[in-house]
Amino acid sequence: MIRPPTSRQKRSRASRYSRRLLLTVVALLLLPVVLSALYRIVPPPGTPLMAIRALEGEGATRRWVALDDLPDHVPLAVLAAEDNRFCGHAGFDWEAIGDAIDEARAGRGLRGASTISMQLTRNLFLWPGGGWFRKGLEALWTPAVELFLGKRRIMEIYLNVTETGIGTFGFEAAAQRYHGKGAAALSAREAAAIAAILPNPRGWSPGQGHAGGRVPVLLRRMRDIAPLAACIE
Repeated sequence: MIRPPTSRQKRSRASRYSRRLLLTVVALLLLPVVLSALYRIVPPPGTPLMAIRALEGEGATRRWVALDDLPDHVPLAVLAAEDNRFCGHAGFDWEAIGDAIDEARAGRGLRGASTISMQLTRNLFLWPGGGWFRKGLEALWTPAVELFLGKRRIMEIYLNVTETGIGTFGFEAAAQRYHGKGAAALSAREAAAIAAILPNPRGWSPGQGHAGGRVPVLLRRMRDIAPLAACIE
């Protein structure tokens, strides 16, 4: 005769399941930390967004290029467009976050305050879109990205994995697509034109419309922030 499990056995079984679940959650939370350390040495093989775009039938064209092989105005254009205090923060631009909160309270809408470090964390380990859960994971893992990669490597990976058009990722693929040349041959204006579309790479085209109007602004900003960009030299 098979005896039904006792209360103690039930509690023991539930405890084992709880421990396994906890270990699984901890392992998943630590995985991006381990990968951040690994990506300091090797290029990431891809990103979740690349996989999503490929499944959507758009493809995911990219060509890796080392930061040392790029002219200084390429990363400067990205700093000017996305995070001009990149070298002065540790992953979070608290001044930009405070400004965004003040503007939202004043009824001027909620704008983003994501740094390049936060964007790279999202690109490497998370899915596109909003939601507090995803934002919480992004905030949790950004310090690990800053700690293990450092500023130069963060910029190098960002330049190679950020979305720069439909089915296009990174500045090398974007330079070939939009200008018919490698990223190493981009002029300052051409680099700024690509950086100008980063907020909406699937909807904007370099040098056209709103993105085209941003180029002169970015060129001026690039000159202004050049002395503050020592961390990527």
